[in-house]
Amino acid sequence: MENNKGKLYLIPSPLGDADPAEVIPMPVLKSLAGFRTFVVEEVRTARRYLSRAGLKGHIGELEFFELNEHTDQATVEGYLKLFEKGNDVALISEAGLPAVADPGAQLVALAHRHGIEVVPCVGPSSLMLALMASGLNGQSFAFCGYIPAKTEERRSRLRTLEKVSAQLKQTQILIETPYRNDALFADILNVCSASTKVCVAANITMPDAYIRTMKVAEWKKEGLVIGKRPCVFLILA
Repeated sequence: MENNKGKLYLIPSPLGDADPAEVIPMPVLKSLAGFRTFVVEEVRTARRYLSRAGLKGHIGELEFFELNEHTDQATVEGYLKLFEKGNDVALISEAGLPAVADPGAQLVALAHRHGIEVVPCVGPSSLMLALMASGLNGQSFAFCGYIPAKTEERRSRLRTLEKVSAQLKQTQILIETPYRNDALFADILNVCSASTKVCVAANITMPDAYIRTMKVAEWKKEGLVIGKRPCVFLILA
């Protein structure tokens, strides 16, 4: 192991525009004052989060480096220099846990390749919170991430996931870009069997959080419009 290298800390962030103290453990918030180097998905969002987390007035003293879907591999590899001389680096994603359905996973992989210690910190996971609240199978589940955006490909994937769920009695967990929530939900209701259970978990941890599980046949009577809220979908056939 390269002992002259700093550590990579995976810092959670709120799932929405909430007071960080309401969803992030206090020891994690207090640790933020010890970092000077941050790799973040979006600098403006990260600066706002850190300011609300207790670093207001000190943001100008910090270094920020972006890592998102537009960051090329050469740039990621270049971030190795950030760990020199024992410098610790904090990784922050847009919401929730870094490196879970998040480009930050590339930096974590880089750290492992170079013997840099990775330290995950406790924080909110929309996926686990949704699973906890769904009433579906929490012993066997799969996170399927984003499924295809094109209608026919999306419907085909949903049929496959429902089939897998029925065979394995396994909860399938999906996420989608907020502006496509209603299109995905409509396809779930159109493709899946009437008896398949579906959980919609939107704006988790926020004051207007909505989490409900019903069968497809019941959802069709509900007429739910999700809108552009961060949402997790869970399916159990």
